[in-house]
Amino acid sequence: MRLAFMGTPEFAVPSLAELIASGHEVVAVYSQPPRPKGRGQKLTPSPVQAFAEAMGLPVFTPDSMKSDQAIADFISLDLDAACVVAYGQILKSAVLEAPRLGCFNLHGSLLPRWRGAAPIQRAIMAGDTVTGVQIMRMSEGLDEGAILLSESLAIQPDDTAATLAERMSVTGATLWTRALAAIERGGVTETPQTGEPTYARKITTAEARIDWSRSAEEIDCQIRGLSPFPGAWFAAPDGTRIKALMSEVGSFGQESPAGRVLDDVLSVACGSGTIRLTRVQREGRQVQTASEMLKGFPLPVGSVLG
Repeated sequence: MRLAFMGTPEFAVPSLAELIASGHEVVAVYSQPPRPKGRGQKLTPSPVQAFAEAMGLPVFTPDSMKSDQAIADFISLDLDAACVVAYGQILKSAVLEAPRLGCFNLHGSLLPRWRGAAPIQRAIMAGDTVTGVQIMRMSEGLDEGAILLSESLAIQPDDTAATLAERMSVTGATLWTRALAAIERGGVTETPQTGEPTYARKITTAEARIDWSRSAEEIDCQIRGLSPFPGAWFAAPDGTRIKALMSEVGSFGQESPAGRVLDDVLSVACGSGTIRLTRVQREGRQVQTASEMLKGFPLPVGSVLG
């Protein structure tokens, strides 16, 4: 089939690799424009753009797929289908209707739960134990299209957004070959979404700060769901901002005010229960284990974290 691929982050790269390996003709790859990155703010291509260029594929990075020129260029490709994975731009009906068989999206949840921008993070933050990847026919509504293929995955107690996304990206990539074969022969079953939708709104910096008055289980889910980016954070007694990137619900029995450090391995009292922080990052420093950080930046027992 004559395909376009549209994607931006690392999550999308396995899908593009699978489509190339399966023998389809990927005539164009669309990705978000290069963004400033690092201390030098050098313009850096997205992971999808970098991979596509390494594979010798033509890459397009329009600022907006809503512009008349971008739409006209897309229509001129004369596609059989478009495969979309975390592209990051809204596609107008003229784009969705341009390929002969349609546009299809790989989404990182079991729809209609967690429609929207941050389904992986939101699933962990909500304490979900099961999620999945699905290929859906794209429509103008936000993740409202019919489902073609679906695969469920368990969310492990030690999963972060990064580890779960890595598993989901690989599992999701394997769905494309089956989905496209069924689409091409007209044998695909398209199942409308049923049930009450929930929405995975974009993560805001305000909700990344840890509220120690919440339960240990809720804080643990917040930490893992926001790891590695943007990272749940708290303030040390001197005001230093510290990201908590990994944690585990503790079994410390002492009743203490929320936010108080309980021992020398960084167990912290919560509104109910305790949590132990195991991987952290002080502002301006590298990621460390909690024990490594405490050697050079002690948080004595009894300290209260903000």
